[in-house]
Amino acid sequence: MSSSILKMDSIKNIAVYKDFQWSRSLRDEGNNIAEFKSINVIYGRNYSGKTTLSRIVRAAETGAISDKYITPEFRFSFDDGSNISQGSLTTHNHVIRVFNEDFVKDNLRFITDDEQTINSFAILGEDNTRLEEEIETNEIELGNVEDKSGLIGKYLEANEKHTNAERVHNQKTSALETKLRDKANKAGTGIKHNKVFGNANYNLTKIRSDILKVVKESYSPISDDNAAANISLLKELPKEEIRESSPFNLLYSSIVVNAKELIEKKIQASAPIQELLNDSVLAAWVRSGREQHKDKKDQCAFCGNDLPAELWEKLDKHFNQESEELRSALDGLLTSIQSEKDRIPTLLKINNSEFYSNFHEGLDVLKEDLSTNAASYLTSLDIIEKQVKCRKEDIFNDALFEEPKSAEAELNTVRLSFEQHREEANQSTASLSADQLKARDALRLHEVYTFINDISYEDECKSIDELKEDQVIAARLKTAKNIDVTTKKAKIGELKSKLKDESKGADQVNDYLNDFFGHQSLSLKAIEETSPEVRTGYRFEVTRNNQKAYHLSEGECSLIAFCYFMAKLKDIETKGSQPIIWIDDPISSLDANHIFFVYSLINAEIVTPETYDDAGEVKERTRFKQLFISTHNLDFLKYLKRLPGALNKRKSQYFIINRTDQSSDISLMPKYLKEYVTEFNFLFHQIHKCAAITSVNDENYTTFYNFGNNARKFFEIYLYYKYPALGMTQATLKSFFGEESVPAILTDRINNEYSHLAGVFERGSTPVEVPEMHTAAKFILNKIEQNDREQYLSLVQSVGEISA
Repeated sequence: MSSSILKMDSIKNIAVYKDFQWSRSLRDEGNNIAEFKSINVIYGRNYSGKTTLSRIVRAAETGAISDKYITPEFRFSFDDGSNISQGSLTTHNHVIRVFNEDFVKDNLRFITDDEQTINSFAILGEDNTRLEEEIETNEIELGNVEDKSGLIGKYLEANEKHTNAERVHNQKTSALETKLRDKANKAGTGIKHNKVFGNANYNLTKIRSDILKVVKESYSPISDDNAAANISLLKELPKEEIRESSPFNLLYSSIVVNAKELIEKKIQASAPIQELLNDSVLAAWVRSGREQHKDKKDQCAFCGNDLPAELWEKLDKHFNQESEELRSALDGLLTSIQSEKDRIPTLLKINNSEFYSNFHEGLDVLKEDLSTNAASYLTSLDIIEKQVKCRKEDIFNDALFEEPKSAEAELNTVRLSFEQHREEANQSTASLSADQLKARDALRLHEVYTFINDISYEDECKSIDELKEDQVIAARLKTAKNIDVTTKKAKIGELKSKLKDESKGADQVNDYLNDFFGHQSLSLKAIEETSPEVRTGYRFEVTRNNQKAYHLSEGECSLIAFCYFMAKLKDIETKGSQPIIWIDDPISSLDANHIFFVYSLINAEIVTPETYDDAGEVKERTRFKQLFISTHNLDFLKYLKRLPGALNKRKSQYFIINRTDQSSDISLMPKYLKEYVTEFNFLFHQIHKCAAITSVNDENYTTFYNFGNNARKFFEIYLYYKYPALGMTQATLKSFFGEESVPAILTDRINNEYSHLAGVFERGSTPVEVPEMHTAAKFILNKIEQNDREQYLSLVQSVGEISA
């Protein structure tokens, strides 16, 4: 079912339409934008722009507009929301048929050049009962959209299933995509806005790429600890280079060797004093006293007794040089041990602040190892020190050295570990940017991995894939059903093509010429082409009395052209499509009789409904979707108002084209031209209104003001037909009013005095006498009703007033 044109939205740079805007020019009394209706009548004088309008509409039919227009622009819209402009002439699907002079030039070239032919067209042939039955059978199998039957019904069902499957799939896909998009760049929570990930350009495409990485089996999610370490790494700033630690150079091994040697060394006194040998404490006391007294005192500082002269010789033999050398060596060893013990706490200073955070955990372990092994090392030195002291105290008695467990290797291992950390930390400074980039990537992928697990991403994708498969299956079914419909339509088209009969096109034109216009001698003849140079087919030729016709009159050309157009509405391409029909001024060069016959042909073949319901009401129009008729002829306009529905405001609309200088405008037809069949009806209506008004206001004042002119012109027409020999005179007025002289005198005064200002200048400066107008109007109506009630009632009915 085709759509209807609502309005010509705009026309620019096309002939007399310079910058026409429908919404600006077409407004009703309530200032609402007017619209085209089912039947549209357009009146305009010659050269006002009627044909230009038809050319714009015909461009939508032919797919091209004249290249003679410079930068033409136009647009007209339809009730289904679509529109046609200069840029979409070939992309719409509206069925439009236009009759204008361009149609005549394109199809009836014979009219302008009698050496040319007339294009043939085919209508359905006759006597093809079998084909028609076969077509009917196939059309039933094809079905229709309205009741969803046949192949079309199956296609519609398949199409609906596909639409639903596509909708569900799209909704599911869209929902998942929304989740991904929000995760990627939603303000506040999206990865794009998280400074940790440092990617201000993160978007849907990038999160899809990351998802492909984390769903691989090779991807291993990082632990929470690793995630925390990466976050700490991102906070790091480049560190100063950490200098190498000093080597420990531990003396433990040499101390052990020296201690073993000294502790186990055997010595003997020259003349030993057995008592001192037996008591090491006493020996130590004597040795100390010897050092305090020899060559210093002659008396004992402790007891005060004199010291014997032989005492020093006796003691020197006991404390001989060998023992003193051993003692001295042991003292040296003790000093070394203490020195070693003193430097152990300062061997290595581990400062975490010099390292990046990811090293801190390892450094803490290293610190603990250093502390443990340093303590063990000191313990070992203490054990050695104790053994050395014991030997010193008992210098003449050797002992077996007991070597404690050494922590020297462990301490050196700690330093090596520290150096490894230091070197790695220094390397990290050089690669910090790259490491931080890796950390960001790892954290971002971890975030994406956690996200897809939270939303059950893989399950969602599986569900979408299943829905996609459903959609594909539905699409295949839809395509298959569409092929069935297309194949069936092609079959029907093939059968219909066999019914085409171009000779019947000419017969239809002749039927119109004969039946509606009575042209028995003038006809259109279909001539079959059989020349080898020309394709097989028909051409139409105009004949007069069975001979090729020449020198056709303008009226004959107009009749043939219009009958040709009317017959062409029944061709194969048009019949049954309910086209939009635009007829531009079809009565050019025709006399009054032919004008009426053109109206009759339009009425009978286009407008008259084809089917009715049980109550006799119009059930369906099958000839046209929308009808446009333009004319410059008032008589033809009068006939057009008789078309069925032409006076129904819901079904019809009237327009007028006014031209001012080089520009034209379209507007709604004024009431005086639209509502009255003749001016005589209009004048009678104005008199009737004046008689009915009892009080004057701003809305009806003009009825009284124009009464003089209206009454005068009404009587000029009325009295001319009543008294054709005299027309309107004082005598005929008196004859009309009979013995009542007062009404005649009053009416004559109003007709002459109130319809003219010349000679009665003071009338132009005084108010209109309303009572006189009202009285005269009632006199006129009463007299018409008395003289010819039948005419009076007919006049009242013609202007839509109810008789009292």
